[in-house]
Amino acid sequence: MIDSIPATGRTRAMALLLAGVTLAGCQQQAARSPAALPLRAGGSCAALLSAGNWPDPSMRIVSAQSQAAGTVLDLGRGGKSPPLPAHCEVTGVLQERTGQDGQRYAIHFHLRLPDQWNGRFLFQGGGGTNGEIGDAIGMTPNGAAPALTQGFAVVSQDSGHSNADNADPARGGAVAFGFDAEARRNYGHASLKLTYDAARAILARHYGRDPDHSYFAGCSKGGQEGMAFAQRYPDAFDGILAAAPGFALPKAAIAEAWDTQTYAALVRQPGEKSVPIGRLAAAFSDSDLMLARSAVLAACDAKDGLADGLVQAFGQCTTPEVTAALRTRMCSGTKNASCLSAGQIDALVRGFGGPHDSHGRALYASFPWDAGMADTGWRIWKLGLGGGAGPTVPAINAAMGAPALATLFSTPPRLLGPSPQDGMDAQLAYDFDRDPAAIHAVAPGFPRSGWEDVSARSSDLAGFRRRGAKMIVPHGVSDPVFSLNDTLDWWREVDRRNQGRAASFVRVFPVPGMAHCAGGPATDQFDALAALVRWVEQGKAPERIEASAGRMTPWPGRSRPLCPYPLVARAMPGAKDTERSAAFACTR
Repeated sequence: MIDSIPATGRTRAMALLLAGVTLAGCQQQAARSPAALPLRAGGSCAALLSAGNWPDPSMRIVSAQSQAAGTVLDLGRGGKSPPLPAHCEVTGVLQERTGQDGQRYAIHFHLRLPDQWNGRFLFQGGGGTNGEIGDAIGMTPNGAAPALTQGFAVVSQDSGHSNADNADPARGGAVAFGFDAEARRNYGHASLKLTYDAARAILARHYGRDPDHSYFAGCSKGGQEGMAFAQRYPDAFDGILAAAPGFALPKAAIAEAWDTQTYAALVRQPGEKSVPIGRLAAAFSDSDLMLARSAVLAACDAKDGLADGLVQAFGQCTTPEVTAALRTRMCSGTKNASCLSAGQIDALVRGFGGPHDSHGRALYASFPWDAGMADTGWRIWKLGLGGGAGPTVPAINAAMGAPALATLFSTPPRLLGPSPQDGMDAQLAYDFDRDPAAIHAVAPGFPRSGWEDVSARSSDLAGFRRRGAKMIVPHGVSDPVFSLNDTLDWWREVDRRNQGRAASFVRVFPVPGMAHCAGGPATDQFDALAALVRWVEQGKAPERIEASAGRMTPWPGRSRPLCPYPLVARAMPGAKDTERSAAFACTR
């Protein structure tokens, strides 16, 4: 079964790339409040279309239509929603304008108001470069039912630019909005509060009252959006689920260039000026990554007290230990499928160490050693898929990361060519001494840096804490794009600011083996939103979150607790059935 890991999820990974890696946020099932019965809608759906006098005078309702119970949505790429409850579907627009680049911009939003409302409001985070209005049903990559089916009112938005209208191929396609300073600011954070205010106004008009509780849930860029709310607009939500947060997006994009240079060096031919992006996948075969995975497990799997394919005690897994295990798998002669070359081992150590300048100064965090690097969810970001029995997909690091770094996060914005190879070329030419300064720079027409607009890494959550709000941050230990080490560094900073009491309002839940938002050899099926609702509404802080492994893992149906950092899931003495979560306790 373990040998099947590299092949799992190839179709899913291809879909993620084609969708611009827009994981739709981590909206998950939550228990209905015992204090209230469902509330029927107060106003008619159609009446919203002619309503006016909104708090934002630029706002207008584009459509308002009742949807019958049982409606099933085509989510694209072969996916379908479960049957949805009867609801009012609303689309709207605000802040229409002409940008400095001559394009027409606006913030478009999508809101679904269930006829039988549970009194809760959910803001659904976006993903990738956004530009899509979103489905506003609260779908999750972690297996729970969409929030709309639980009775939540749900809103989603495009963050102030449209892939249909603003993705000018001559200006970089999906990142073309980077040539407009206000569009970059909207992408980073400004559109969030404007959409929130619009949705709250519609809720009050439709139901005749405000929600009992308001929540945000998102993963990746959506996780960044949750962090932006907590830091910039702390009074908006009672609870925020910010999974795999891209709160240091510009620096993570520098790390993507570091990875591309590191792994491309393994396949670069003598005298080549660049490297064909399709060849990057050949830096490691699937069997090579399985060897690397076996080294990590040999060095660190048993540190939690049980050798089970999950590195629960990942914080104790050191580079010297893993390097020593990798070198026991090093080829003594010609490279073959049963051994790793010295260059491959050095590349892994360099890649996991994170980017540095020539003086050794870190430009982003290191990555934790974990057992997920043999999964498609790791490979597709760092290396791409190289064909064979599955599709050929260029590395997301180069295809999406390079244009984002050049056009969205750097000032002045720089235009790359339209192909993934242009992104590869840009990353191979990136100078880690000279070029990182651009994420902090300003220029005429761009009074704010990419870091100021897009980052959301502040450890100052004083306003959020004063409000009494709560935050849960699930994060895959094998996330290939946003390092869990960075998230844990941030949490420790928050903890120091709060005199060691950060866990009273924010908890990080590492998920061993999990890749970006979902997938990997992991127990990646869990319901973090339900845990957040219990914390907010019942005061029950999550001491653990129950999780299970999906059918594409080596252990379908296995369950484990996800433990709040710094606790680790360890088998209790005398436990017999270690495939079940009940056998484990969260301890130091």
